[in-house]
Amino acid sequence: MSCYEDLVMKTQMNYSRHYNLYAGGLTAVPLSAKKPLPYNEQIEAFAKAVKEADCVVIGGASGLSAAGGGDFYYEPTESFYKHFGKFAKKYGFRGAFEGSFYRYNRPEDKWAYLSTFLSTTQNAPVRKPYADLKKLLDGKDYFILTTNQDTQAVKVFPEDRVAEIQGDHRYFQCSRCCTDDTWDAVEPVKAMIEAQGEGTSIPTELIPRCPHCGAEAFPWVRGYGNFLQGKKYEAEYEKISDYVQRHKDKKILFVELGVGRMTPMFIQEPFWELTKILPDAGYISVNDKYDFVPKDIEEKGMAIVGNIQTVLEDVLKKM
Repeated sequence: MSCYEDLVMKTQMNYSRHYNLYAGGLTAVPLSAKKPLPYNEQIEAFAKAVKEADCVVIGGASGLSAAGGGDFYYEPTESFYKHFGKFAKKYGFRGAFEGSFYRYNRPEDKWAYLSTFLSTTQNAPVRKPYADLKKLLDGKDYFILTTNQDTQAVKVFPEDRVAEIQGDHRYFQCSRCCTDDTWDAVEPVKAMIEAQGEGTSIPTELIPRCPHCGAEAFPWVRGYGNFLQGKKYEAEYEKISDYVQRHKDKKILFVELGVGRMTPMFIQEPFWELTKILPDAGYISVNDKYDFVPKDIEEKGMAIVGNIQTVLEDVLKKM
């Protein structure tokens, strides 16, 4: 097990022990009572920290994509109805994830929805927060860790600088995990979209299947069932682990963007632990709701409450 995956496993156990706290929007980690700086001073400190860092590790979660318009997962937003309106009308869905977990009567109906979901992210343009991140990191040594499966990070940054530890919408896996293989989902999704047209079903012959055992395929993403934690999964963890190991003695800045309360164990709490144990590490989080800074890193970190896109724009102006 790589060092970063080990951190995630430990924080997952903490999450399980204190689930009621996390479910209530809190954390089990003791937090700082230190009063935050005014917003403008936080922006100045953010810009200064990036300039002075030897290297920057970005942790991008759902709030990062949502800030740029990818906000259709949990709520019936304008973008949800734009992309999923016909399914909302037929099934009453009020968010994209609701349709992902729905028990359809036929696989042809399920794959009409899933292909629409995957096509929406596969073909989405680069969202502004990601483009601004690229500008922010220009000339810096950096690495991107993301729990987002929407392919935004790899549209902007080289894949060897990105770790997608919860999967990627560009790939299928066997739903039974009969094999350690993953394979292309982009072309099959394109065919399903063309075949369904304005309808909500696809031809039976287009249902994607495992080339090894013939079982239905499934997107290579955590959260839908038997997420394949094989060689590709381990390779993603190796990338972030190797980067941290190589830079652990440098002035390293951990920047957490848009982590919610459902998955603090993948980015937030490992970043807190690394900031605590690495001698010259710093930590900044940006979130539109939460201002969590652990007490034991209060002198090494800060939390900015605000819209991620606006914060990145303001930091770029300062820089």
